Amino acid sequence: MTSNYETRVVITGMGVVSCLGNSVEQFWTGIKNGQSGIREISLVSPDGFPCKVSGEIQNFDATEHMDRKEARRMARFSQFAIVAAKQAVEDSGLDLDKEDLDRIGVLIGSGSGGLPETDQQAEIRVTRGVGRMSPYYIPMMLVNMAAANISHRFNLTGYTNTCVTACAASTQAIGEAAEVIRRGSADVIVTGGTEAGICEIGMGGFSTMRALSTWGGDPALASRPFDKGRDGFAPAEGSGILILESLEHATTRGAKIYAEIGGWGVSSDAYHLVQPHPEGVGAAKAINRALINAGVTINDIDYINAHGTSTPINDASETMAIKAVFGEQAYSVPISSTKSMIGHALGASGSLEAIACINTINEGVLHPTINQDEPDPDCDLDYIPNVAREAKVDIILSNSFGFGGQNACLVIKKFA
Repeated sequence: MTSNYETRVVITGMGVVSCLGNSVEQFWTGIKNGQSGIREISLVSPDGFPCKVSGEIQNFDATEHMDRKEARRMARFSQFAIVAAKQAVEDSGLDLDKEDLDRIGVLIGSGSGGLPETDQQAEIRVTRGVGRMSPYYIPMMLVNMAAANISHRFNLTGYTNTCVTACAASTQAIGEAAEVIRRGSADVIVTGGTEAGICEIGMGGFSTMRALSTWGGDPALASRPFDKGRDGFAPAEGSGILILESLEHATTRGAKIYAEIGGWGVSSDAYHLVQPHPEGVGAAKAINRALINAGVTINDIDYINAHGTSTPINDASETMAIKAVFGEQAYSVPISSTKSMIGHALGASGSLEAIACINTINEGVLHPTINQDEPDPDCDLDYIPNVAREAKVDIILSNSFGFGGQNACLVIKKFA
């Protein structure tokens, strides 16, 4: 994979729906201040589930952004994506009435699509019969419908696609979107990720897999990436949407530019259905490929936004992957996990983390990894424990590693 350096790809707009707030400003303020959005779970009854916490969206009413009929026919993950996309388009200053809409595309990542709607409709089928199921169930459930609904809402008729690579989905979507622009297939791409998978069937599946935290104390302390006491991830939901443009298109219309997509890399562990390679071999390959694609070296990376899920195996294997790529330099690069504060939003997590990275570059603030209280001998790098730092940051590596061993990494650069 090699970049077309003649076509630079920049970020001109951002939108967020998260457990720390439904705007970029609220999200970033919470992140840099080390605020947790993890609370006692309420979208499902906690009875019967070992995990009692989640990063749920608060104060979200889809009918404030669309009419009631449209909202009723749209899955929650699509609703999140529409709201975040609306923010991002407005933030970008794009005047869609003056744009060639055939040159604007949509590329969204999601892991499970309309999982709560599947849960709900399955119960209706069993208790009330097939005839009482919603005729909109299929278009609510399909993973591609977030991209389709964004396309429909804004009448965007260009390149459209969906990445479904589990927890790596939105990071890969952003990388793929940049590649679509570089190859000349679009001038603008609405990209990122969305997820709304907190439901009984989702909680049940992750619980029997023993992937979720069983923390019984203050919910804000449940997500503990790289801490010795970590015991699983806190499930979360949300959406992060970015507007990517070719530099030529952005400068021609006088857009503000937040940052630049430097490069990206993907790999597969080819190892296990859900567990990462214990030595981080596949993750290291994705990191290396991202650095090569971006034309940078390990000495250029000022900060790493870790996948950092708070699961015992993932955090240790990611640490090994970073060491494999960076060598002794690994001990000098600050690292933190956004998931310590917002939990694991699965396919949406990478896009939310990318937005955190962009704000890191522009504000010079490295957000902390909260709840890192007891060092783990297997996780011995600088994870910025508990307190944010000020630093000059020009180039960031952001990691996402998904079930199936599918890995995606982004390099995000200060625009200059």
